[in-house]
Amino acid sequence: MKKHNFNAGPSILPREVIEDTAKAILDFNGSGLSLMEISHRAKDFQPVVDEAEALFKELLNIPEGYSVLFLGGGASMEFCMVPYNFLEKKLLT
Repeated sequence: MKKHNFNAGPSILPREVIEDTAKAILDFNGSGLSLMEISHRAKDFQPVVDEAEALFKELLNIPEGYSVLFLGGGASMEFCMVPYNFLEKKLLT
């Protein structure tokens, strides 16, 4: 029996997506490297970014002229980035 996740956060993914992801973790597009090992600046990785951006624009109906930003840190980081930019003295992490 298939389980269903109704909690906040990640949701159930189609089996095909999980299998494709597992293959990419081991060997991304026959590169001999894992998707986790490839630089986000690598030529082979750019199509991943382009497809993700296009899907976000399509799913969220983002008009032309707007950009999609992929930022690390999640929602907590997003909420503190603006005030941090107004600090006169930068904090050390």
